[in-house]
Amino acid sequence: MECPRCHGVRSWVVRREKRKCCECKYEWRRGKLPFRLTRAEWKDILRYFMLGLSSNKIASETGLEKKRILRALNSVREVMIKDIPDVFDGDVEVDETYIGGQWKNRRKAARKAGTKRGRGASKQPVFGILCRGGKVWAEVVEDVEASTLMPLIRKRVKKGSTVYSDTWKSYTGVAARGYVHRLVDHGKKEYSDGHGNHINGLEGFWGYLKRQLAAKGGVRRDRLPLFLGEYVWRFNHRKIATNQKVAMLLKLIGNN
Repeated sequence: MECPRCHGVRSWVVRREKRKCCECKYEWRRGKLPFRLTRAEWKDILRYFMLGLSSNKIASETGLEKKRILRALNSVREVMIKDIPDVFDGDVEVDETYIGGQWKNRRKAARKAGTKRGRGASKQPVFGILCRGGKVWAEVVEDVEASTLMPLIRKRVKKGSTVYSDTWKSYTGVAARGYVHRLVDHGKKEYSDGHGNHINGLEGFWGYLKRQLAAKGGVRRDRLPLFLGEYVWRFNHRKIATNQKVAMLLKLIGNN
């Protein structure tokens, strides 16, 4: 941890969350963490959270109240949402999906309100962008019309990038906005032409997201953005060791 006075990188813990610089001997207190949890308690919570344990199991392992665990995990998801990738560049995939329970388990009124599957369904639409070889970004959206999706593409994708999409009408006009546009026609059972025209990376993320949400038994619609942010963050940092993820989250929480 860097010294705030001389910027030295060598220090040691002296007492109650305080550190002392090896160079200038300056003492400082590390960033205060919320919910009156010590750094050690936060580390335990985050480690179990990264390992996929439920709030009940984390409470059992740490000896902390479940309510405190739930508040802590919600704050973690909130900082995960803010830790978003930079503007995407290069080869970029865009796509939308729908989140919701199985059709047979939905209420009768909900089944009457929309179609069984696909665009126009009564499920919650989610839009995503993936940079090949890089990270993904996703957000809950009101609808999948061009007036909603096109501003997100222009905000998140650098002009001149190659944008891969399916043939949904809302993507018409991507090329006119300064992008190279490549299409894959799912209606004709085209998923890859062998020359890089596909959105398989983003389709893979949608599969991962839905498996994780299904494992939780589903989540309420108003809480979906929090869990979406969590799984985007997990996916983007999937190749990093657990202890590194814990350190990154501790820093985000301390700076929030």
